Amino acid sequence: MDYTNTEDPSDHSSPSKKMGKFHNVLPLWGNEASMNLNPLILANIQSSSYFKVTLFKLKTYHEVVDEIFYQVKHLEPWEKGSRKTAGQTGMCGGVRGVGAGGIVSSAFCLLYKLYTLKLTRKQVNGLLAHTDSPYIRALGFMYIRYTQPPGDLFDWYEQYLQDEEEIDVKAGGGQVITIGQMLVQWLTKLDWFSTLFPRIPVPIQKQIETKLNEYAQDYGITLQPVRFTGNNSNAGGERYERGGGGDRSRDDYQGRRRDEPQSRERDSYRRKYDDRDRDRESHRNETRTRSRSRDRDKYRDRGEATSSRDRSPTQKDMEDPNRMMAHAGAGLMGPQGYGMPGQGDGSQTGGENEVRKQDIGEILQQIMNITDQSLDEAQARKHTLNCHRMKPALFSVLCEIKEKTGKLIP
Repeated sequence: MDYTNTEDPSDHSSPSKKMGKFHNVLPLWGNEASMNLNPLILANIQSSSYFKVTLFKLKTYHEVVDEIFYQVKHLEPWEKGSRKTAGQTGMCGGVRGVGAGGIVSSAFCLLYKLYTLKLTRKQVNGLLAHTDSPYIRALGFMYIRYTQPPGDLFDWYEQYLQDEEEIDVKAGGGQVITIGQMLVQWLTKLDWFSTLFPRIPVPIQKQIETKLNEYAQDYGITLQPVRFTGNNSNAGGERYERGGGGDRSRDDYQGRRRDEPQSRERDSYRRKYDDRDRDRESHRNETRTRSRSRDRDKYRDRGEATSSRDRSPTQKDMEDPNRMMAHAGAGLMGPQGYGMPGQGDGSQTGGENEVRKQDIGEILQQIMNITDQSLDEAQARKHTLNCHRMKPALFSVLCEIKEKTGKLIP
């Protein structure tokens, strides 16, 4: 970008040049309604009493610059301690709702106030070259980062990449960096404490990185973005690594780096053995459950086999009519009490042995005696025989006897 026609407001010795009206107009990029700010930050700015009352009274560019000089002490979007978002990430930590945002900082209120004034190119250059306060310059650079096309950012920042003026960017103090380091950070990173700058398209980002490398080679320097842990100023624990820092801070940083691998190793060892203990306990519970299930199935099968043997005749019993009649006699004739042996003695084992010793002719004689009984008794006896579960087996035995003896059994 050609700045040959741009007048430096701080250079009063230079001859006055009239700048073209069109060239002095600064175009805006992105969402002109929100200045590309995060919606939560913008909503808190517009609803804050500082912006609606105090800044509403300021009508000129110079009044706003004076307000920056007196009120801005850091560059975070939120005042210290007004937000509790430890461990959260993203644009404003995923908090929904204006009330959950916190107290918006005076720096971002004044940044948006500058945007409402629609600064010209000359006024923005006046902010960048201001000598009264580094925060006036910083808000000028931040204004460019939010409102100018990504392809023009490097041209705006190039002549300030080695600026050594220091500025404390953290709410409450403790994070002092140079203007040059801050600009490299803004060109290469989107994160800025608990908010994000407008995203730079990937092709333009690659161009910016190429230009930074060429710039560093031309001047024989190393340009590295500011390194810090965490973007949330209220979470605590941010650390900026600055070249040329004190020995004490560098030693503390190296000590922490030495302790971090040991701490990670201890955590990994603890997680490993905790997982192993959980797996072992789970396997033990599964084994115990399977053993109990097998025992139940075994006992159930054994009980079913025993009851089946006691309940139904075997194949060998079906082949031997005497054994078949023994099974049938124990359950068929017993309940009626028609003279069957072993009926009233109460001993199941003795009764079965006695029944099995009976002759087939004696059992048939019991059946034939039905004709000597009264009609009612015969009908009751017949009904009982027809309903008995052993009727088919007994019928089969009788059929076999008929075939073998050739005698008609009435």
